[in-house]
Amino acid sequence: MLIARRFVVSGRVQGVGFRFFAREAAAAENLRGWVKNLPDGRVEAMVEGDRESVERFERKIRRGPASARVEDVSVTDEGTGSVHGFEIR
Repeated sequence: MLIARRFVVSGRVQGVGFRFFAREAAAAENLRGWVKNLPDGRVEAMVEGDRESVERFERKIRRGPASARVEDVSVTDEGTGSVHGFEIR
């Protein structure tokens, strides 16, 4: 089943390679979507794919790269069909 979710990650997540980590996590799960830094220091990501892959992606970004400190992840379900490929914005 195809699903899409938006994640907003807070903590020490900018300047630590988090967006590149998220891109690699998405590629490993064959997900489409995007990731970007927010002006307030958080990172936002949106991914689309099969449920199990999206859930594995979520587990990975809840840990983040070794140099990050993830404090919170808010998750919102989104509509599908709006993205192609994966990009860092």
